[in-house]
Amino acid sequence: MASRIAEVLEIRPSDRTADIGCGTGLFAREVADLVHPQLPLQCVDPSAAMLKQLDASASLLPVQASAEDLAEQRVRLPHGPLDAVWMKEAVHHVADRAATLAGLAELLAPGGRLLIVMLPATIEYPLFSEALKRYEALQPDPAGIAEHLTAAGLRTSLTYVEHQLTLNTERYLAMVRARYMSLLSMFNDEEIEAGIEEIRAHHPEPELRFPDRFAFILGRRDDVPPSSAPSDASGGAG
Repeated sequence: MASRIAEVLEIRPSDRTADIGCGTGLFAREVADLVHPQLPLQCVDPSAAMLKQLDASASLLPVQASAEDLAEQRVRLPHGPLDAVWMKEAVHHVADRAATLAGLAELLAPGGRLLIVMLPATIEYPLFSEALKRYEALQPDPAGIAEHLTAAGLRTSLTYVEHQLTLNTERYLAMVRARYMSLLSMFNDEEIEAGIEEIRAHHPEPELRFPDRFAFILGRRDDVPPSSAPSDASGGAG
């Protein structure tokens, strides 16, 4: 995933970068190891507890803020405007997606890229039925997110990447019990245990195989930097 993010965003060592909704910095750390940024990769998350788990590295700079904080300029990043920024599985937490994404687009430098990585509107995970229903009711459609980026003035593309996962069934059930998806935090312990029994009934096999599919929505600001704009040396009347 980290290499795919770096590839799609075309991240260069000289880029000013940010991971919005970075959590504990899992992907930021991997991207930094791949890219070797000249400026630290700015790891943005509203949770101080999450940011405390970042590696002590000169390549990672913690910034406690939400996507809305940045979009509304309540918090300003130390290194900007941004050349490459991504949000992975965080956009569904944003209430006013159109306004927030438009605000984030304004943080881009000319030629800057904003990447949204998210799950599709429906998934084929071996979850219990109530969790899948809740997911489909809450998950935004990637096509709608692409429309928001286009409305924000970015040249936008939407692609999908799919991998087949194979997991030991008991390991996966332990992940469900630990609420590995934020969606599962909406269910109490009794509901989770009932859901696990439902999964067991539908999947008695020792290993689970299912597709993991992600939408990659890339928006690019095509403005030309002022220093690159052609000059009118003639001084002609206009």
